[in-house]
Amino acid sequence: MGRAYSDLMFTPGVRETQTELGSRAQYEFLDTMQDRGDALTPREAQFIKEADHFFQATVSETGWPYVQHRGGPKGFLKVLDARTLGFADFRGNVQYLSVGNLRHDDRISILIIDYARRRRLKLLGRVELVEAGASEHGDAAIDAVSDPGYPADVERVFLIRIEGWDWNCPQHITRRFTEAEIEAQRIISNSRDVHD
Repeated sequence: MGRAYSDLMFTPGVRETQTELGSRAQYEFLDTMQDRGDALTPREAQFIKEADHFFQATVSETGWPYVQHRGGPKGFLKVLDARTLGFADFRGNVQYLSVGNLRHDDRISILIIDYARRRRLKLLGRVELVEAGASEHGDAAIDAVSDPGYPADVERVFLIRIEGWDWNCPQHITRRFTEAEIEAQRIISNSRDVHD
């Protein structure tokens, strides 16, 4: 965990609870860390580039959190630079819950999980919604996040300015594998059987 993430998430109430329950001492070093952890390193960037889904949370005007699953081909969540992510938003069920929430409060929390390797990355950021066809900026944003092989029209782009990130404990991640990962393992096993 970096200092930026702890500064944002360890609110006075959280710190009070940590003190009460005996865990505050193990996190105090974060208050004086030099590395803020508000820019991606190559490790985080590679992990994000390999993701084919993530969960995002936004907050409604009434204070309720809204969690949504986002999925697509590997790499659909683009690392645009060390502080910026982006992805194309396609027409879905037209409820526009996340979009409506973000127009009121631009904060977002993202959770990316690699079940097979039991890894998860938490990201906090602020979103700029860039509508398709609204400007040259919008066209450039769409070009930056579009996947020519994915046949859907982009309605808007989510540009996410990273405020902090944290690798989370793998302890309770249940291993799950995609069909592609199972097939790859089958091919490796068959190859070993042929050579043995």
